[in-house]
Amino acid sequence: MTFKNLTFTVVGATGAVGNAVLSLLADRGIPKENVKAVASKRSLGASVSYGDHAELAIKPLEHFDFSSTHIAFFAVGSDVSAEYVLRAVQQGALVIDKSSYFRMDVDVPLIVPEVNPDAIAHASKRRIIANPNCSTIQLVAALKPIYDINPIRRIVLSTYQAVSGAGSNAMDILYNETKTVLMNQPSTPNTTFQKPIAFNVIPKIDVFMDDGSTKEEWKMIEETKKILSPDIRVAATCVRVPVFVGHSISATFELTHAFDLKDIIKALKTSKALKVAGATDQFHTPSEVAQEDYIFVSRIRRDVSTENGVSLWIVADNLRKGAALNAVQIAEQTYKHHRHLIHL
Repeated sequence: MTFKNLTFTVVGATGAVGNAVLSLLADRGIPKENVKAVASKRSLGASVSYGDHAELAIKPLEHFDFSSTHIAFFAVGSDVSAEYVLRAVQQGALVIDKSSYFRMDVDVPLIVPEVNPDAIAHASKRRIIANPNCSTIQLVAALKPIYDINPIRRIVLSTYQAVSGAGSNAMDILYNETKTVLMNQPSTPNTTFQKPIAFNVIPKIDVFMDDGSTKEEWKMIEETKKILSPDIRVAATCVRVPVFVGHSISATFELTHAFDLKDIIKALKTSKALKVAGATDQFHTPSEVAQEDYIFVSRIRRDVSTENGVSLWIVADNLRKGAALNAVQIAEQTYKHHRHLIHL
């Protein structure tokens, strides 16, 4: 059996990430007959595109039978994953989950294929693999080549996260609010971002925690530690910006040993996940990396405020490498190197 012959179910198929997963499966030549699109019963009777010329009818999650599914992608929120992932596993599917619900479970590997592919083997206990936070993925992918030659002691980062990270509805909110401002119309408060997002930046993603951090910041800190090393100290500030697609990160980190900046750039260029700017005055922005599979690194320079410090600017399409592509790559790696996890 080849990868193309496996059967796949995409839960959350009507959402932005679910749509991206379907597009990637179609690009890989997975036959329409091998893919099921699943969403809540609210989408009953609807369909979604599969490739350029096909459509898949939406099947309701509430009564869906996963027994004929080899790999199930869950592109939904934590509440839905909490309710349905275990059922999918019990019925025989290997689950790759986008939500944060299982990420910190010690028996669930948190995977970025270019960073820690060997950890997929740890899925043998629960047959669940977690997809990290979208910003965590691009951060650790950029830091891993450096960490391998000179261990990182401390990271201070700020994210500039697109509204698509909050779902399709959030993109509609940005569009409508922008139109309202430009046409000088009365605005309607939105509950998704708490404050207006058009022509604004909001230093709050997810809920506030007792220490004043947001849960998004906590996720980035703890996920980075789980993927790279528990010894790394991380400080994060996560900000929502009026961009439709593409997360950006300004990251400064302290290395263990003295370094030559040329060696840092050389290490970055060895990663298949990265595209590295060729000159110091070149840089990448969200609008130009949309629909790209790579993580783009630029503004590589010394941080002169601390010993052995380096600063990077990291940009990626949060719907692709930040979510859907990473999940599909996990599936490919699992089939290639850990096929025993899939009930063939």
